[in-house]
Amino acid sequence: MIRLSGPQAAEALLALTGREVPKPRVASLRRLKDADGALIDEALVLWFERPHSFTGEDVAELHVHGGRAVLAALFERLAQLPGLRLAEPGEFSRRAFEHGRFDLTQAEALGDLINAETEAQRKQALRQMQGALADLYEGWRAKLVHALAHLEADIDFPDEDLPEGVAAEVKPQIARLREEIAGHLADNRRGERLRDGLMVAILGAPNVGKSSLLNALARREAAIVSDIPGTTRDIIEVHLDLGGYPVLLADTAGLRETADQIESEGVKRALKRAEAADLKLVVLDATRLQGALPPETLALIDDNAIVVANKVDAGSLPQGYAINGRPVLPLSVKSGAGMKELLAMLEQEVVARIGLTGSATLTRARHREALIECVAALDRFLAGGVDAELAAEDVRLAARALGRITGRIDVEDLLDVIFRDFCIGK
Repeated sequence: MIRLSGPQAAEALLALTGREVPKPRVASLRRLKDADGALIDEALVLWFERPHSFTGEDVAELHVHGGRAVLAALFERLAQLPGLRLAEPGEFSRRAFEHGRFDLTQAEALGDLINAETEAQRKQALRQMQGALADLYEGWRAKLVHALAHLEADIDFPDEDLPEGVAAEVKPQIARLREEIAGHLADNRRGERLRDGLMVAILGAPNVGKSSLLNALARREAAIVSDIPGTTRDIIEVHLDLGGYPVLLADTAGLRETADQIESEGVKRALKRAEAADLKLVVLDATRLQGALPPETLALIDDNAIVVANKVDAGSLPQGYAINGRPVLPLSVKSGAGMKELLAMLEQEVVARIGLTGSATLTRARHREALIECVAALDRFLAGGVDAELAAEDVRLAARALGRITGRIDVEDLLDVIFRDFCIGK
């Protein structure tokens, strides 16, 4: 499908078909011809009149046969027509935004929907596309604008018969709004993690079966498996879909002291990944649980860790065995024992961290930055003295920060960043 958008769309369609545009939103079979009148293809043509189109402009869609020769001939003909050029990446969505078809949060959601790989990502993107975030932020902004109007009236018309203590009346409203926004921010980055994927690091000593576990969870040979200690030296990542939620699973180097500089660098990277991970999957060797655990492994077992003892087919695990208060799950990657239970536990932990909730969630760092700026301005207002002008300015800055999220104000510098990652033609 090839889309033409803009004031020259009708003229281009006339040049291609020799006929006027069809009725809006009615598919018509048309012959597309080159400059000499030779047939390029027979296509279905759709016409959308402005502003009732995706971009808000006149739009023609050409549904052609997808062979390379057909497309090459058609693009050659379109390039000959005046006023036409290839769209930039994301330009159609940018034009839709500029014509008021949706706001910036909905434009971002469209990009998320295009790139969604799991069911939960799709649902979150659709919710945002339908205006969940826009409604929330614009509702907050409207309250701030209303409060600001009262404050500025008190400043601009001091001689008028206005109620006394306007600022004092506004303050409780601002305080409640500030708590709402702060509560929205305190989401443990749930929406951002859902959008990007939850980071899970597989950690443990050499030769406990970390790479085998990665391959078993990924259901493919993603990592090299060997009995030689130190085989895994760099981080190997695979993407998983666990119950509809995205997970970035990382196999890491075995944790031990070593004189090998390359392996030592791998250990450093493993520990760094452990610090950055949303969830740690610590693997032990069930055949080597009699002695003291390696301190490097023991230090990783906390409330943010799932602990498994691999190789129970060759060893044993005492019933109710736990380390640092964390239960240890018996597992055999070789036989498959315990894999079902591990997957269920992983899914439960993932849902607890990034599961969809009933309310709209933050999905981008720029939203978070603007909301933090908004809360800071409201804090200044609430802690301010008697200077009415400064108090009003703080409320104005808070409203402006919210407006930048949806694109109401001061967003020109954001447009290129937001739309450049879209595919061409969308």
